[in-house]
Amino acid sequence: MTDDSSELTTPVSRILMTEEAVYGLILVSGMLVISGTNAGTAFNAFVTVLLTVIVFFGAHVFAGALARLAASGGRSGIRSSVWSAARQTFGLLFVSIVPLVILLLGTLRVIDDSRAIWFALIANTIILGALGWWAVARWSTHWTARLIGAVITASFGGVLILLKAVVTH
Repeated sequence: MTDDSSELTTPVSRILMTEEAVYGLILVSGMLVISGTNAGTAFNAFVTVLLTVIVFFGAHVFAGALARLAASGGRSGIRSSVWSAARQTFGLLFVSIVPLVILLLGTLRVIDDSRAIWFALIANTIILGALGWWAVARWSTHWTARLIGAVITASFGGVLILLKAVVTH
């Protein structure tokens, strides 16, 4: 069996292997449930998700910069603290690309509105599962541990899919 962890040292994998990336996918899924229920259109979901992700990114960068400045007694400097916090939080923005592209396809009428919202939710759940698998692969070569990690991580998206199914029907 090969060690998949060596494949996880690319810049993209460093962005995806953060709590902010997992949190971002769960945040986007929650916004898809809410915006899809209230507005029902891919355009409204797109705008809601985009603006929410931007606001949460800004809030996380601000909080991270404040924490870094406080921990260093201000010695880390504002610019360095903001840059470091933005780099750490970038996964939250990055993971929103796939669902936003899917919602954009719905907005452009390439796919149906409600299908776009459902596809974005399903894509998020699949990505969550993949992140769970890869995260466990960094410390375990056992496929059962990786599968459990994938299932647990994907279950956050699965719960939101169930919530959408219950709320919209």
